[in-house]
Amino acid sequence: MKKYTTLLFDADGTLMDFKKSEAQALDQTFRKYGIHPTREILDLYADINHGLWKDFENGLIDKDTLVTSRFQLLFLELGLDIDGMAFEADYQPALGRGAFLIDGAYDLCRVLKKDFRLYIVTNGVSSTQYSRLSATGLDALMEDIFVSEDAGAQKPQKDFFDYIAARIPGYDPSEALVVGDSLTSDIQGGINAGIDTCWYNPGREKNLLDIHPDYEIYTLEELPALLER
Repeated sequence: MKKYTTLLFDADGTLMDFKKSEAQALDQTFRKYGIHPTREILDLYADINHGLWKDFENGLIDKDTLVTSRFQLLFLELGLDIDGMAFEADYQPALGRGAFLIDGAYDLCRVLKKDFRLYIVTNGVSSTQYSRLSATGLDALMEDIFVSEDAGAQKPQKDFFDYIAARIPGYDPSEALVVGDSLTSDIQGGINAGIDTCWYNPGREKNLLDIHPDYEIYTLEELPALLER
C-alpha cells in the first residue's frame, strides 16, 4: 500500500454511533409531543428519512428540504395535527446531545493522529454535528471538520470533496484515504473525487452495488495495520 498522509473519516456509523443518538433524540422528542414512539411509527419515520437522505445524496433535494419535510410527511401519513417544522426544531438539539462513540473510535484517532492528518467529512446539520463531535472529544483530535451544510454540497458529490481540498493545506488526493461505512455516500464520494477508499463494514454486509472500495475492514482496529503495509 502507498503511504497516506491524510485520513478523511466519515462521522456517523464510522466513528460515532448515530443509531443510538437518533433513537435517544426521537424518543425524547416524541414524548415531548405526547406521542408514544411505537415500532410502527419509528419504522415509518426511518423509511421516510432514508428516502429523503438518498435524494439528498443524489442532489435531488437540498438539506433544508430534507429537514423541513421529513416530520411533516410522517405526521401527514399518521394523520396527526402536529407542526413538523416545530418538531424538527426540537429534535435537532436533542440529537446534538447524543454523543456516543463507536467502540475503539477515540483511541484509534488518538493513535493515528501521531502519524496522519485527520479530518471529519460528514453530511448533516452543522450545529448538530459540531455539538456531537465536541461532546465526544473527537473534534480535538481532528485538523478540521467538514460538514455538508457548510460546504453547500454533500457526499458523494465531487463538489463536497473539492471544497475540502481547497481548505486542507498542501492537500494531495493521492495521499488521502476516505474511511466510511456507506458505499453510496463515503465510498462513491471518494471514487468521484479520485481518492482511495476504505469501507468500514462491521456488519459484514454483502456489497451488491457496482461500487468498489480499495480496501475493506470489519473493525476499526484493523485500520492501523492496513495503513502500515
